Amino acid sequence: MRARVVLAVCTAIAFGGLAAAQSGGGKHLNPMIDLHQQKKPIFGLYAPANTRGIRGAPQVGTPKTAEELAKAALGYNKADFLFSGSMEYGVDRGIGLFTDFVNAMTTAGSVDARWQRPISLKTPQIAPDPAKAVENISRELNLGATTIVFVGVESADEVKQGLAAMRFKSKGGTRPDDVGSAPKYWGMSEPQYRDKADVWPLNPNGELTNWTIVESKEGLKHVREIAAVKGISVLFPGAGTLRGVFTVVDAEGKRTIDEAAWEASIQQVLAACKEFNVPCGYPATDKDIEMRMKQGFSVFIMGWSDAGFKAVDLGRSAGGR
Repeated sequence: MRARVVLAVCTAIAFGGLAAAQSGGGKHLNPMIDLHQQKKPIFGLYAPANTRGIRGAPQVGTPKTAEELAKAALGYNKADFLFSGSMEYGVDRGIGLFTDFVNAMTTAGSVDARWQRPISLKTPQIAPDPAKAVENISRELNLGATTIVFVGVESADEVKQGLAAMRFKSKGGTRPDDVGSAPKYWGMSEPQYRDKADVWPLNPNGELTNWTIVESKEGLKHVREIAAVKGISVLFPGAGTLRGVFTVVDAEGKRTIDEAAWEASIQQVLAACKEFNVPCGYPATDKDIEMRMKQGFSVFIMGWSDAGFKAVDLGRSAGGR
């Protein structure tokens, strides 16, 4: 009897906490949404991971266990999110190691600690196979991710297809009913998860967000149409990829970047963000974060390193956080 009473009380508290978080004037579970609504800058880091060499080179340094990586992630309290691009070129390729990391985070940290560091995951490019994208996005969300990042976007239709893949069919989307381990990671029941796992701001009470990256000349050509799509919470210029786009190689193999054209592409995305009132993101470093903040960027991804930690500190100071 006593055990049943305790269980009932705990369940009531859990439901009450969720209700309070979603009531009018209350906070979202996903802290990034509240920061968006408060017009505050957001700073996150690549999730700590074992560093591998280029193109299959051996592991660099002594590899850490998933438990050690999770402990490091939970021990750093200045990040508003943890980011991973490990599945950009194929979910099968990266989901195993990232699942180990998520499981370690579940074991090592409380629900509150996990919500303080929501997970943002790149998904493979949507346009080549929209049907496969539904499967890819579902698998990533089923891990407990709160943000899905669309890469190489070149049209508004790609974004719309991706957003639909993030939403359950009951919400008008194409996401399959399976939820995987996401409810456990979010610290709630499956019905609660199904209710909350919808795209903000399309659903004001949703806890999922979308980031969209434009990183090609074709994408730049359609950037205004892309920025106008309702449901994007952050639009990024893919600065690293765009740098390659505006780099030429001469007959001797010498690479030369058109710095002016590269910067113009970044500013073109920023201008679209401002026109359609969409937050603009940037992969910043400690060398440029303050400058990019002055330009109008407000969501930043940094590497998991001393330089990345320094960039977070500089950004938080500049942003009054």
